[in-house]
Amino acid sequence: MVETRASVSDVWAWLSDVPDPEIPAISLVDLGIIRDIAWQGDTLEVTVTPTYSGCPATSVINFEIEAALRAHGIQNLSLKRQIAPPWTTDWLSDAGRAKLEAYGIAPPQPAGGPQHCPLCKSTSVERISQFGSTPCKAQWRCTDCLEPFDYFKCI
Repeated sequence: MVETRASVSDVWAWLSDVPDPEIPAISLVDLGIIRDIAWQGDTLEVTVTPTYSGCPATSVINFEIEAALRAHGIQNLSLKRQIAPPWTTDWLSDAGRAKLEAYGIAPPQPAGGPQHCPLCKSTSVERISQFGSTPCKAQWRCTDCLEPFDYFKCI
């Protein structure tokens, strides 16, 4: 395969199609963990900040980034892990927040809990548990439609 010297904007676009392995409705770019993309000589360097330092999906995320870029002809690739500053839910894109809600996960709110049910939009919600299916989520329930849902906690 011939080495491709893609534009940085093309690489951002390619990575915006790579889904998060834990929440496939949102891309790694919308999640805000792709921090930088730059050519360093002949090597494409992608800087990634995991959602938290012990994230179990980090190796899968790195594999998916490499696979996506190699599929576009990028051969010389370096993944740089950057943990400072730490990832925060403020880095979620507006499109990512909307995708979370459409997927049935309440996006993070500064007030500390969901403002409404992502399923029926009722404001009658209650926390079931501070702990959800992943460390970054809590379990909530709508008291109108009675459906449980995840809430993406502010970090």
